[in-house]
Amino acid sequence: MKVIVTVVEKITSEAHIDIPDGLNQSAIKQHIVDRYNTGGMQAEMNIFQVDFESISARIVQEQPDVKSA
Repeated sequence: MKVIVTVVEKITSEAHIDIPDGLNQSAIKQHIVDRYNTGGMQAEMNIFQVDFESISARIVQEQPDVKSA
């Protein structure tokens, strides 16, 4: 018997980054989004927490081999 198991997890990653001084809240948000979108934070992202969301299983019916005589 074959079973397909699907696990859904919510992964929270955390990065400690330096940003320029003197930016307002909007500029800080934009700086972070820009850095994320360009891949600039990928090397600094560490998995902080993994939350289990759900698990499900589906039985796959195997077809018997049909051989011609």
